[in-house]
Amino acid sequence: MTKHARIIEYIKKLEVGSKISVRQLANDLNVSEGTAYRAIKDAQLAGYVCTMPRIGTIRIEKKTDEAIEHLSFAEVVNIVEGSVMGGKSGLHKPLSKFLIGAMEVEEMHKFIEPESLLIVGNRKDAQILALKHGAAVLVTGGFDVDDEVIKLADDMGMPLLSSSYDTFTVATIINRAIYKRLVRKEVVRVKDAMVKEPDYLTIDATVGDWRNMYKTTQHSKFPVVDKNMKVCGIVTTNDISSLKDDVLIKDVMSKDPIVLTKDTPVAHAARLMGWEGIKLIPVVEDKRLVGILTRKDAIKALQHLSFQPQIGETADSIVMSRFSMSKTEDGVKLRGKTDPVMLNPYGVASSGALMTIIANAGFEAFRAQKRLETVLDSFTVYFSKPVQLEQEIEIEAKIIDIGRKSGKAEINLMHEEKLVAKAIISARVIDR
Repeated sequence: MTKHARIIEYIKKLEVGSKISVRQLANDLNVSEGTAYRAIKDAQLAGYVCTMPRIGTIRIEKKTDEAIEHLSFAEVVNIVEGSVMGGKSGLHKPLSKFLIGAMEVEEMHKFIEPESLLIVGNRKDAQILALKHGAAVLVTGGFDVDDEVIKLADDMGMPLLSSSYDTFTVATIINRAIYKRLVRKEVVRVKDAMVKEPDYLTIDATVGDWRNMYKTTQHSKFPVVDKNMKVCGIVTTNDISSLKDDVLIKDVMSKDPIVLTKDTPVAHAARLMGWEGIKLIPVVEDKRLVGILTRKDAIKALQHLSFQPQIGETADSIVMSRFSMSKTEDGVKLRGKTDPVMLNPYGVASSGALMTIIANAGFEAFRAQKRLETVLDSFTVYFSKPVQLEQEIEIEAKIIDIGRKSGKAEINLMHEEKLVAKAIISARVIDR
């Protein structure tokens, strides 16, 4: 095991809430401070530790996929630019919900739940009530807190936080952070679509081994790994055609293949497959093979996503929600009004917002007419006049050319039957 891997394993075994420092790790494991620093950064990326101003780096509970939309109290400290006054051992815990302490204390106990967060000002009775109910407390306005409250937070293991922001601002910041988490959770990742525990060949395998595996699985493409399960190649039918059984795979495989991590968005993987003309990409974790993503699985995941309701809004969804779509003989039509979110600083529809509508209209034309998933290859657009706020516009996208691997669409954006913009989109088809 390398020094780096040994440090990561050491960090994983630390008790949640433990403080970690570069010097401490270097001394405990007899490694250089540079090696310890890089390992801590990788552990932070992997979600095992969190670094906070004025507190340092602490071991936290790694989030599960189901809990990704929840912020930890440690993350709350960072986003509200706050400080921790007590209950540091509970910083790793997830925030289940938050409430504002604007009601009478007698009524407050009905709403406080374990691992929730009470946002409150200088109200000692409310702070104590929340902590006794297993909730964390965020004191706004930069008020000092009584020593009795700090001791109670330490005894209960629930964070007692402070921020100089007012209550409304803090609530807005936390709400926005939760909302962003929901949008991020919506993105389909490779881990949601990949084949786990895939078939593979080892570096010392032969063409005969490939043929035996093909007979067993009916698959023709396999990743090739070394003794440590590190991906070092891909072998396909084209690589071994007409070769004898005793030829070594390592001599004919395609070396240094493109690989993905489990958290790579499927849309990005599909684009890579389209650009590179490949149908299988190995998925790695710590450089070791953990799965494969096929082009068929990527398309299936993207098509499934297109039928799901959206929880959080992206820039594209905000703009596109202003328009209705209908199918035409050779494409689609979109109708709607320019909205304040689409305006530039000069009060007219921004070119970026209009290009978003144009591009999406082109993709929808391929999807509606040919049932094809595509990725953008090139985009040429010309503008002839501006569009003001609350103006009716119509976008018509027509497929003008379609082949097995690529297609083109022409898009016209009209206002009062006059041309506002014309575009040609060239897209690559993600085939199966």
